[in-house]
Amino acid sequence: MRHLVIDSFDFADLAEHAGPGDDTVFVAVRSGHAVGWYGPLADPVARTVRSLAPVLVGVDATDHEGLHAHLVQAAPGSRAGSWAVGALDCAAWDLHARAEGCPVAGLLTDEPLQHRTAGYSSWLTRDLAHPAIADLIAEVSAHGWAFTKWGLRNRPGATGGALADLVHAASTAEPVAVDAVGTWPPALAAEFAAAADPAALIWLEDPAPADNQRAYEQLRTLPIAVGERFTLTDDASAVLSRIRPTALTLDVVGCGGLTAARRILARTTTPVFPHGRSLIPGLHLAAARPDRVLAVEYRQQWEPGRQNLYAHPVEPDHGHLTLPTTSGLGAAPRSAPC
Repeated sequence: MRHLVIDSFDFADLAEHAGPGDDTVFVAVRSGHAVGWYGPLADPVARTVRSLAPVLVGVDATDHEGLHAHLVQAAPGSRAGSWAVGALDCAAWDLHARAEGCPVAGLLTDEPLQHRTAGYSSWLTRDLAHPAIADLIAEVSAHGWAFTKWGLRNRPGATGGALADLVHAASTAEPVAVDAVGTWPPALAAEFAAAADPAALIWLEDPAPADNQRAYEQLRTLPIAVGERFTLTDDASAVLSRIRPTALTLDVVGCGGLTAARRILARTTTPVFPHGRSLIPGLHLAAARPDRVLAVEYRQQWEPGRQNLYAHPVEPDHGHLTLPTTSGLGAAPRSAPC
C-alpha cells in the first residue's frame, strides 16, 4: 500500500438537514484526490477539531499508531480533546480504507467480517418512572433487539427500594438494562443493591462516576456497565480492574478513536457493547471483532436524525444493524461526493 500523506482538510455543516441541538459538522482529511470523512460532531468538538486538524498535514494516514500519537501530543487534555482526536483518527481510517477499496473493519482484522451485528435499543429520555413506560417497553422489544435500555436516574425523594421496584415492574417479560447517568450517591446504591433482583437486570450502567469506588462497592452483587465516558486521559484498564463490570460500553470516538479502542480491547476481556453516539465506527469494531463486541447501541431518540445526515444511512432490521456496503467507514455526509 502506498503512503497516504495528508495534505489538506475541510469541513461540511449539514445544519439545514438537522433538528435544533443536533450534531451537524463533518470533517474531511485529504491526500490528493482521496478523502476520508467523520461526523457529525457537536459544536465544542468541531471547534477543537478545527484547531487540531492542521497538525495532520504531512502525516501518513496509513500509519495509524503514529498518526494517533501525533494527535494526542497536540490535543488539549479535555473531553472535547479526546473526541477531536477520535474524530480525526476515524477520518484517517476512512481515508485509508477507501484507498484500499475495503471497509474499515477489513483493516482491523485478517479474519472474515461479521457484516450483520445485533443491536440493543436505548431510550434514556424515557425513564422507568415515566407513566407510559410499560407499553413503550413492550412496543420496542417487539422489534427484535437483543435487549432494551432505559433511564433510571436519581430523582428528588427517590429510594433504592423504589428504583428496584421500577426495574422489577419493567422486566416482567425479559430483563432490561438501565442507565443511571452517574447520578447515584453511595447510600442510594446500597439501598438498590439490597432490594434489586439481579435476574431482572441486563446491567446497571454508570450508577456513579467511575472514581466513586464506594458506590461501586455497594453494587458488587449486580451486573454493572461502565466505559461510555472513557477518554484518552483515563486509565481504562485500571478502572475495569477496580470495578470489574459485566459490560464495557465504550464510545469508540470519545475514547480517542478506533486506534485507541482496539488498544483497549487488547487489554481486557470484558465484553464490549459500543456506545451509540459513535454507531458507525462501533459497527466496524463489531464486524472485525465479533468475539469481543456482542451488540451495538441504537439510540432511539437521536440515531434516526443522525442517519439522515449520512450519504448511506444505516437502518435497523429486526434488531440488527448491517455494516455499510461502501468502502471506508460509511460516515460521509449526504451532500459530499462519495
